[in-house]
Amino acid sequence: MKFLSDNTAAVHPKIWDAMRAADTPDSGYDGDALSRHLDEAFSCLFGTECTALWVATGTAANCLALAAMVPPHGGVVCHREAHIEMDEGGAPGFYTHGAKLMLAEGEGAKLTPQAIERVIDPIRNDVHQVQPHAISITQATEYGRVYTPEEVARIGSLAQGRGLGLHMDGARFANAVAHLGCHPAEVTAQAGVDVLTFGCVKNGGMNAEALVFFDMELVDVVRYRRKRAGHLQSKGRYLAAQVLAMIEGDLWLENARAANAAAQEIAAACGSRVFHPVEANEIFVVLSPAEQATLRSQGFDFYDWTAPEDTPGAARLVTAWNTDPAHASALARAIAAL
Repeated sequence: MKFLSDNTAAVHPKIWDAMRAADTPDSGYDGDALSRHLDEAFSCLFGTECTALWVATGTAANCLALAAMVPPHGGVVCHREAHIEMDEGGAPGFYTHGAKLMLAEGEGAKLTPQAIERVIDPIRNDVHQVQPHAISITQATEYGRVYTPEEVARIGSLAQGRGLGLHMDGARFANAVAHLGCHPAEVTAQAGVDVLTFGCVKNGGMNAEALVFFDMELVDVVRYRRKRAGHLQSKGRYLAAQVLAMIEGDLWLENARAANAAAQEIAAACGSRVFHPVEANEIFVVLSPAEQATLRSQGFDFYDWTAPEDTPGAARLVTAWNTDPAHASALARAIAAL
């Protein structure tokens, strides 16, 4: 009974069906009919004109977006625990040819305008200091926290006023929107986001993510950078098929709602053990080493986590689109019985 990561989840059957349907001759790279349909499909989803490009990994998507906004001598403001800082092996620096990540603080791995200003305000406008060029936020955050449309809009307003680009790492964007119950544009295009990494792999996809551009001036730059980075796949129709299957018929929201519901059931059983509000599909819970061993002996897999102060241990539990409801219920009962 695996609660390790939504990356371990199976590929959704509708994704496989879409890839099989795409298994016919068509133009190579992104000249096929499915890839050409992405712009229209995402524009319909967000209710505003946008351009979408497929990419094979979230790391590449994040870093290609940042590389289009930030020169090698510039900086990106992000949270100290953002994925681009903690889990991408230096890829932002690689793709941007040396741009600096400028680390900010914030509860639940969320940024606020005030936290961003504390990083950028002391920077002198001269060649001796790295100048900020963009802000990157994660939706939902590395602690499963969700930015409301108002919170994103405040950051978007700051970014616009300071002449900074705004990138959203949406590896779990579907879970965030499912939690908020809002239109996806309310927390992106209408809130000042320039480019969104629209996550699919954690939500039932196989090997495709989408970069969604609301600032059209960035698109052509990324087209060239995607090719140079080795991410312009010759049979791109298979990636496009996955992305289209995810958004058409709102499969992305259906899957996210299932994952979120399983997380809520487990969180309810955890009670005061939970040390971050559960707003998506991640549960961070206080468990002593002995309690972790007890759960693992009962067949539950999960990752250890850095414990809050004055607690003996902690774990991260992650649900997915295909989490077996019986497994979620079993874990909830097991934790309640500790």
